[in-house]
Amino acid sequence: MTMNSAKGSLMPVSRLFVDLNALAGNLKALKARCSQDVLFMAVVKANAYGHGAVPVAKTALANGASFLAVARIHEALELREAGISSPLLLFGDVDPTQAEWLSSQDVRVSIGSLDVAREIAGAAISCGHTLKAHIKVDTGMGRLGVVMPDGSGSADESGGAIDEITRIISLKGIHVEGIYTHFANADVTDKSHARYQVERFNRLLNALEQRGIKPSICHAANSAAIMEIPQGHFNMVRAGIAMYGLWPSDQVSREIISLEPVMSVLSRIIHLKDVPSGFGISYGTTHVTSSPTRIATVPIGYADGYSRLLSSKGQMLVRGTRCPVVGRVCMDYTMIDVGHVHDVAVGDDVVVMGKQGDQQITADEIARHINTINYEVVCSFNRRMPLVVNFKI
Repeated sequence: MTMNSAKGSLMPVSRLFVDLNALAGNLKALKARCSQDVLFMAVVKANAYGHGAVPVAKTALANGASFLAVARIHEALELREAGISSPLLLFGDVDPTQAEWLSSQDVRVSIGSLDVAREIAGAAISCGHTLKAHIKVDTGMGRLGVVMPDGSGSADESGGAIDEITRIISLKGIHVEGIYTHFANADVTDKSHARYQVERFNRLLNALEQRGIKPSICHAANSAAIMEIPQGHFNMVRAGIAMYGLWPSDQVSREIISLEPVMSVLSRIIHLKDVPSGFGISYGTTHVTSSPTRIATVPIGYADGYSRLLSSKGQMLVRGTRCPVVGRVCMDYTMIDVGHVHDVAVGDDVVVMGKQGDQQITADEIARHINTINYEVVCSFNRRMPLVVNFKI
């Protein structure tokens, strides 16, 4: 046995499959919603929402993305170590001690206050560098950024945002390449709050221009806004969840664009047993069989990102048939009832998420079972399971 074949035999049974062709198709569909002169940023934070940051980043760049974005510095490090040299924006916080590495690696930082800007600028100057930056403006998200106060007058009349941004831009050690904001409610039917944020951001940009300040890149649109708020595109958009073939919410129209889910999760039956009526399953014996049936054990559990909240709620696919999860999801295993599946056998494929035959288990379905959103579902599946790219079930 060769070393490679030995490694293959040691791989876990449960795996994440990522279809990069679907990813490329989603990117092209999203880009088609934008004007040709609008730059496209691919958001690959959180290991590309669980899809594998490096292969996703390379695919995005090969299909029209010109920028990448991450949330943590170690995510930027992973991309740079993989040889990805494209423009890269760090959304998250920056420690002054990181300034030298960030500037040497051409990673843009997000700056949301004058105090932070001064610290970062000082650190950059001390190591002889100039750090590229995008200023984050809070127009209604309430999370990070220079606060753009409410008001019907000019930005100057409504507060000190313009003064603060002007001072940030004047600092040596920082080159402000861009300015951006983030929508809080772009994915709801009522777009009034999102339009309000667009108005506030435009007011800010106009006031800056009156002072002779015009950053080369302005961006606001997330996935939902790319689809439904063209006035929020400015000259760059940021695609996240939609890039992975998932809708930002049930309130975003699915008639606008065609998307294909990129991730599937596949496992296998490793144990079968015929059990009588009244047989208890898993911890706490929360499920007791109501009639004789057959129980299959699948090697995926909450340590892999399959939520314990799916206990006796979720379903998996075996031979194109839906099979209910029975009993509590364990750390490493989940049991499903396969008594109604003809000729089921140890070794049969189990689709945890994805398509099999004419059936499909979606991230949205899983999210509904556990009262969360599809973002959390795909981000929760983790690196305990190997990632295989361009595989279609």
